[in-house]
Amino acid sequence: MTAHRLDVDGLLSDPSTRIIVCCGAGGVGKTTTAAALGVRAAEVHGRRTVVLTIDPARRLAQSMGLSELDNTPRQVKGIDADKGGELHAMMLDMKRTFDEVVQQHTTPQRASEIFANPFYQAMSSTFAGTQEYMAMEKLGQLRATDEWDLIVVDTPPSRSALDFLDAPARLSRFLDGRMLRLLLAPARTGGRSMFSLVTASFGLFSRTVQKILGAQLLTDLSGFVAALDSMFGGFRQRADQTYRVLQDPQTAFLLVAAPERDAVREAAYFAERLVADRMPLAGLVLNRMHRSEVPGLPAAESLAAAEALTAAGDHPLAADALRIHAGLVRQTERELTVAENFTDAFPGVPTVSVTAQPADVHDVDGLRTIGALLA
Repeated sequence: MTAHRLDVDGLLSDPSTRIIVCCGAGGVGKTTTAAALGVRAAEVHGRRTVVLTIDPARRLAQSMGLSELDNTPRQVKGIDADKGGELHAMMLDMKRTFDEVVQQHTTPQRASEIFANPFYQAMSSTFAGTQEYMAMEKLGQLRATDEWDLIVVDTPPSRSALDFLDAPARLSRFLDGRMLRLLLAPARTGGRSMFSLVTASFGLFSRTVQKILGAQLLTDLSGFVAALDSMFGGFRQRADQTYRVLQDPQTAFLLVAAPERDAVREAAYFAERLVADRMPLAGLVLNRMHRSEVPGLPAAESLAAAEALTAAGDHPLAADALRIHAGLVRQTERELTVAENFTDAFPGVPTVSVTAQPADVHDVDGLRTIGALLA
């Protein structure tokens, strides 16, 4: 690969780096990478670090020896504090985060009305884009407290990671959108219900929406919008503010990929988006790369030697080892070719390779090993 090497330690030690966002396809070791970065930032560089995972899988908690993670940062035990660093971890609870937003930006009575509304109950748990919007909210909260030297964000798989950038704007447009404003209009004008229509055209609109959604859902939606009236505008404002934080040099995006065509293609797709949005792309982490301990022995020569030993009836174990070596060399060559699809397209993006490990990482010691390989 022609790309220059990513200086991970330089990134982690730089006090101006306050947020690292790890993005990539599913199953490429992104959660492990985020956790390993957190461990190294705390132990080697003495930074007070929190790792926020948006992935609902429990891998982060398991690798850090925690029984569970929730919406509150929990300190990770067993971290070497000689340099003065600390490591905390948390997993996004999108409904609890949405509840916190409501409580912070409205009165207790209005918050109770919102919490009791069936539309809110559904939206805060399952509505498309809510998870990513609330991830932005939580990231904004963590950054605003100025409690952390470094925040490491482990995003969902790549298409969802793109939603991490897109969904907040979509959801805030919905919550602050024209349709909901129209639904809210009767309540604002003193109408007895949302069906107390102010114009014939709105009556046609309302009847059409009622036919599609159903009267009860539309009533729940109207009540939800009325209760949220005091919060309109705040959703988009906070999303825009966090979006600007993501564009700031204090943030570094790390793409994580395995040496597989689909994973590298996803990384390239995301890199294009980051460049287009002027977001700081720090580099690419190529996970689970293979390498030979005897790089000077080509696959063809190794196979020829194995065949010669087999034909002579000598040293069958040596012949098997030579065949295994040949397979490993060919795998390494394939992986480098796949990786070059990215590095050729983005020659200015630094990369770092992490050698494939013999077993899954499941504890802090394993995370230390990955952190050392990253560095």
